[in-house]
Amino acid sequence: MKNKTIARAMIAVMLAGSLPAMAQDRGYRDHRDDRAQERREERREYREERREERREARRDYRDDRRDERQAYREGYRDARRGAGPRHDLYRGQRLPSAYHNRQYVVDNWRAHRLSAPPRGYHWVQVGGDYVLAAIATGIIASVLLNN
Repeated sequence: MKNKTIARAMIAVMLAGSLPAMAQDRGYRDHRDDRAQERREERREYREERREERREARRDYRDDRRDERQAYREGYRDARRGAGPRHDLYRGQRLPSAYHNRQYVVDNWRAHRLSAPPRGYHWVQVGGDYVLAAIATGIIASVLLNN
């Protein structure tokens, strides 16, 4: 019985001595865990800010591209007005069969202040305008308006 009491007393003394150390250790860990949690939150906020910056940059890029496309379309609409009185001949289209006649081909292109046509092409006069078209296919390569 005496041995049991002594053993209990020794256990109590040991526990009493180790409790402050355990509490101090737990406090240190809590503090360390708090700092780690703060760092994680800071990283998360930083990543979210970067994500938002990238989204804004993409939005700005898309807006700029949309504006460029719109300006191009408006300018292209003005510049692509086709040849002839109907203005319906555009680059990449086929020349109407009515203009495949030899009477419309411009042989004296220098007198009309036109550049030399590349091999396989010739200048065709459509009204007061000139069209550079492929001889074999009639595909229009260029349209010069004579306004």
